[in-house]
Amino acid sequence: MTGTAWGGALLVVGDVVTDVVARRRGPLAPGTDTAAAIRTLPGGAGANVACWAACRGGGEVRLLGRVGADAAAWHERELAARGVRPLLVVDEQAPTGTVICLVDEDAAGERTFLTDSGASLRLGPGDWSDALLDGAAWLHLSGYLLFSGPSRALVSVALEAARARGVPVSLDPASAGFLARWGVDRFLTLVEGVDVLLPSRDEACLLTGVSDTADAAARLSRRVPLVVAKQGAEGALLARSGEVCARVPAVRAVPRDTTGAGDAFTGAFLAALLAGADPEQAAREGCGAGARAVERTGGRPPALG
Repeated sequence: MTGTAWGGALLVVGDVVTDVVARRRGPLAPGTDTAAAIRTLPGGAGANVACWAACRGGGEVRLLGRVGADAAAWHERELAARGVRPLLVVDEQAPTGTVICLVDEDAAGERTFLTDSGASLRLGPGDWSDALLDGAAWLHLSGYLLFSGPSRALVSVALEAARARGVPVSLDPASAGFLARWGVDRFLTLVEGVDVLLPSRDEACLLTGVSDTADAAARLSRRVPLVVAKQGAEGALLARSGEVCARVPAVRAVPRDTTGAGDAFTGAFLAALLAGADPEQAAREGCGAGARAVERTGGRPPALG
């Protein structure tokens, strides 16, 4: 889908990793073999968001990330094939991050991740230049950046640079598991100044300590101007100024692999906003992209052309 030309580029800063996706039926068999269909695919939450934004179309999408020399050329090709301008820093000391995605076909494609972040969390302030924002209309930050010292420092530098230029900033918390270990209060302090927060249901509830997604989103919207809570098969809800302002239903799909569904939502949502859609309409486009994502293996849209 294409749309109105954007007023500037979308700059995504985040993780680029190699996904090893293992799709299986039935329980894992400890101590012996479990049959699975296994594929090696490009992934990473930040990279996936960029690809889905470019898939939606309308303007330039840039991606700043860090990869190992072992897979840099492959990742650049895969990003470019999906319309993303890769701005990858090649790390000569650490390998590209790798995620093992265990997908249970008997549980609607639900996935469990085993994550070795590798070079992606070595992205730091030295990799940033304010020139990255030249011609940019929006900055999106992957929450995985918050889980290491160097990349947290980069987030602070990027936020300051974006605020100085009046560029809106969005952030996806990325991982309830990492958030719980790192600390909710630290997260909420660091993201002050973000314009749009895009948590999953679990992340929103963790960040507020409540069990109801609507209540959690409403509470978060007292800190962040717009909160878009992603609820998978229940769609999404939007909150502003302490109140839920819209509920958007999911698009029906037959799940094959839920890896990257939230990234697909985020990428399409941001692209739609940049094309002039209001947040509710952008969320509808996000739900559509999420539905297409779960019907594919891996976290990316197909290559262009």
